[in-house]
Amino acid sequence: MAARRVVVSGASIAGLSAAWWLSRTGWRVTVLERAAGFRDGGQNVDVRGVAHTVLDRMGLTEAVAAQNTTETGTVLVGPDGREVAELPSEGPDGATAELEVLRGDFARVLLDALPDDVEVRYDQTIDAVDERADGIALRLASGEELEADLLVVAEGVRSRTRDRLFGAQVERRGLGVAMVFGTIPRTPDDDDRWRWLTADRGRRVHLRPDNHGTTRAMLCLATADDLAALDRGAALERLRAAFGDAGWQAPRVLDGFATSDDVYVDQLTQIRMPTWHRGRVCLVGDAAWCVTPMGGGGSSLALTGGYVLAASLSGGDGSGPGIEAGLAAYEAWMRPLVDDVQGIPRGVVRLAFPRSALALRARNLVLAGILRSPLSRVVGRLFSVADDPRPLPELHATVA
Repeated sequence: MAARRVVVSGASIAGLSAAWWLSRTGWRVTVLERAAGFRDGGQNVDVRGVAHTVLDRMGLTEAVAAQNTTETGTVLVGPDGREVAELPSEGPDGATAELEVLRGDFARVLLDALPDDVEVRYDQTIDAVDERADGIALRLASGEELEADLLVVAEGVRSRTRDRLFGAQVERRGLGVAMVFGTIPRTPDDDDRWRWLTADRGRRVHLRPDNHGTTRAMLCLATADDLAALDRGAALERLRAAFGDAGWQAPRVLDGFATSDDVYVDQLTQIRMPTWHRGRVCLVGDAAWCVTPMGGGGSSLALTGGYVLAASLSGGDGSGPGIEAGLAAYEAWMRPLVDDVQGIPRGVVRLAFPRSALALRARNLVLAGILRSPLSRVVGRLFSVADDPRPLPELHATVA
């Protein structure tokens, strides 16, 4: 029987994981990526929970570890920069995970590990999808047409293909938080720890080391306004107005963002859907279940989702009913894991972003007391996400 053909739209961590595992089980894989070339850079992501097992099975743990950002711990600081508390980092899944890497470095490891027969095509987007009984017909923006037995959509939280195919089934749940990520010059005062200031009026400033001789910075603001919808200049002006008196390194970060060519604005939005598949189309990663950095574990869910998808499909015969049954099994296994990470209580955002000086002081007193007590281990476990006691589904290389 001829090899089944799959098109993966999106060279994301989820897309590259799916491509790697589907190729291992005999699928002929084509990856489409809308960017003109591979995108390096990005902020910290990590490997947590069951994703450790997936990475081990890929034989890539050492390759990812070699790209570690050098971060060794996490400390909270006050407006004057003095340390207020240190968050637990014991074990592989503390506040600073054992495997902390930049998104681009992680994706590069996955890309380089793809088998030679996986085709990766850049500057490609899908314009139309024709779902047929015997497969999928795609029309690309270039006018080219592709045929496949399966379409895997891994285009991220703002996936156009997902929106086109699933429409009203896509629920966007805004968390009321803007996060702005950027790369700024490193200074002699920057060390090997994640340093983190929480200020009143829903503001946070983060500095993290990287393995490229620069510093990764992040500004977080509790706001109902969609800063991601603004152009870069307008968004940075809003940030300057909001963070001008936040203290610590806020002025440095604002100045660094003004000249950096690596700044990304995101309005935190969960994606929730009643189903992640229909017919011969399925979603994986943020396109299906964006958990946002507030939930954590997004990269781990993405990596795991690629494996579970391929494993769930590997036991079938490659027919239409076999593919649909495999997609249902994929969703049945992943859904409890995703639901657990997405279940952020509504009060967590307000606790994480105190609005008043009084609320900030109260939070700091409570947190300091917890971190000085045996309960500090409980705080450490809050960072243990994307974990599951269930064994991963078995992988069968049955698609010829």
